Amino acid sequence: MSYIKGLKCRECGKDYPKEALHVCEFCFGPLEVVYDYDAIKTVLSKDVIASRRPNMWRYKELLPLDGEPVVGFDVGFTPFIRARNLGKVLGVKELYIKNDAVNSPTLSFKDRVVAVAISKAREFGFKVVACASTGNLANSVAANAAACSMDSYVFIPADLEKTKVLGTVVYGSKVVAIKGSYDEVNRLCSEIAGKYGWAFVNINIRPYYAEGSKAFGYEVAEQMGWRLPRHIIVPMAGGSLITKIKKAFNEFRRLGFVEEMETKVYGAQPTGCAPIVTAVKDGAELIRPVKPNTIAKSLAIGNPADGYYSVKAIKESGGWAEDVSDNEIIEAMKLLAETEGIFTETAGGVTLGVTKKLIEQGRIPKDESIVLSITGNGLKTQESLYGKISEPVVIEAKIAEFDNLLNSGGDAYAIRA
Repeated sequence: MSYIKGLKCRECGKDYPKEALHVCEFCFGPLEVVYDYDAIKTVLSKDVIASRRPNMWRYKELLPLDGEPVVGFDVGFTPFIRARNLGKVLGVKELYIKNDAVNSPTLSFKDRVVAVAISKAREFGFKVVACASTGNLANSVAANAAACSMDSYVFIPADLEKTKVLGTVVYGSKVVAIKGSYDEVNRLCSEIAGKYGWAFVNINIRPYYAEGSKAFGYEVAEQMGWRLPRHIIVPMAGGSLITKIKKAFNEFRRLGFVEEMETKVYGAQPTGCAPIVTAVKDGAELIRPVKPNTIAKSLAIGNPADGYYSVKAIKESGGWAEDVSDNEIIEAMKLLAETEGIFTETAGGVTLGVTKKLIEQGRIPKDESIVLSITGNGLKTQESLYGKISEPVVIEAKIAEFDNLLNSGGDAYAIRA
C-alpha cells in the first residue's frame, strides 16, 4: 500500500499528482512528496521498524514508492559509532559518526537516493536512467542501473577525479564528460531530459530521489536509541541532504517515535565553493552563485538547487554554517583516519574540519551530543592526498635493518607506551 498523497509545490502550495514532475507550472517552485501521516501512524511503529531487515527499506512507508524497490536491498543502516578517540582530541563529551562511507554498493550516501529514484523510474515505466554528477551519484546510478538491467547515461565534469570516473565506467554506463563545471553539466542535462524523455534522477525524478536521504536521518535517530542528537553537521553540495535530514527528524517527532527536541543542523562547505555558507553568514535568503575551485569536487556545485531551503533549514534550527580551506580538509581527513580508523573522501574532511571550527568558535557546546555526517569513502579521492602524507620507509629483508629503523627512526617508528 502506498502512503503518498502526491506532490506539492514548496512555494505556492499547489498540489500535483504522482508523476515525473519537479517544477511547479505556476510559480516554478520545486515540488516535494506529501504523505498521509495519519494512515502511516496506524501501521508503523518502532517495534515494526525494529523487526525488519537492517536496510533503508525498514522505513518504507515514509519513502515514495507505490510498490517494492527494484534495487538497493542492502543499502542503508550503515555504522553509527561513538567516536571516543576523536572526541577526546576535540574536547567534546558525546561525539558520534554516521558512516555512509561504507554504504552499499558504491560507498556513499548517494546509494540511498539512487535506490529510491531508480525504483520510482521503473514504476513510471522509464527505460533509461541518467544523471548529472560530481562523482558519487555517477557511481551509484551506473551500479544500480546495471543491477536492475536498465540503460544509463551519466554526465560529469571532465576534470572529475579519475577514481570516480573509473568507478562509473566499470559498470557499463554510457559516460559523457563535459568541458565545464557541474552547473554547466546540469543545465545541459535539463535540456536532454526534456528532449529524450529519460529519467534523470536529479532532475525530473528529483522530488522522489531526494526523499531517499531521509533514511540517513531515520537511522541516526534509531541508532541513538530513538532519540535525536542536539547537533548534527552535514556537508552541502546541492543542499538537499541537510533539508531531508531535518525533515526526517520532524517526521519522527510527528509520529511520536522521538521526543519533541529540536536538533540544530550545521552546514559544511569548502571555502572554494561555499555559496550556501556565504548566504548564512550574510543573513541573505538568495544564493549568489560561485565558480568552484576546491579539491572537494563532490561538493563543487556553485549554484545549489536546494540552497535557499538549506539556508532556511539551518536558520530555523538555530544552527550555523562554516567553510574550510583545502589544507584544512586534508588535515581533517588525516585526523579522522588516525583517530577512528575511518578513511573519508574530501567531503568528510570538510565536515570534520567545519565541526572542529564550530567547536573552537563556541557555536557547538562541548557537553552536548554531536553527530558527524560522513557521506563518502576516501578510496574515491586518493588523489587529494598524494604528496600530503608520509611515504613508507624501504629497507632490505634483514632483521638488522629493521633494528636500525626501530632504534633510529625517531617518533614515527617508536613503539607506543
